Amino acid sequence: MRVFSLKSCDTCKKAIKALRDAGHDPQVIDVRADGLTDADRAAIIDQFGGAAINKSSTTWRNMDETEKTMPTASLLTMYPTLMKRPVINNGDVWTIGWKEDAQAAHLGT
Repeated sequence: MRVFSLKSCDTCKKAIKALRDAGHDPQVIDVRADGLTDADRAAIIDQFGGAAINKSSTTWRNMDETEKTMPTASLLTMYPTLMKRPVINNGDVWTIGWKEDAQAAHLGT
């Protein structure tokens, strides 16, 4: 199980804690400190497309309109913290965010 997150993200912290409390030992990848590999970026985009971009983030709001029209892969390469978080990959199961659907998928709740 891999969790793509930010160390400063409260939602990511909650998800990681819940996963560990449930007995999982996730590999935590901080997208700011560790970055995203080309393969991981491509897999995330394959799974979520443009929904992988957090359009409510400060980074997004501060971008000019030209930047906002760039392809998702380019945006995540330039600004990895634009990614909605956490993205969790557990085998063939991918989730984004930490709402009930993601919790059910990874915690069985």
